[in-house]
Amino acid sequence: MNFVPASGTITMFTTTWCGYCSRLKTQLDRVGIGYTEVNVEEVDGTSELVMSLNGGNRTVPTVLFPDGSAATNPSLAQVQAKLA
Repeated sequence: MNFVPASGTITMFTTTWCGYCSRLKTQLDRVGIGYTEVNVEEVDGTSELVMSLNGGNRTVPTVLFPDGSAATNPSLAQVQAKLA
């Protein structure tokens, strides 16, 4: 699967129970940044992908940017700066 997002958007790997994920989604919605949410507990292979991006840790939210880079639990300001 290709999870690299379109320009100006992000792919966010989450779980349903992650408070940090909920917070970031609310902040992104408020400022109008588009995202595709992928639940690592529901989509096969994504848990392993997140672990490969985080040095073996299954940390969410993990955000994938259009340039292929990733950030672990980024702030809204970090996402905005990366997309600017």
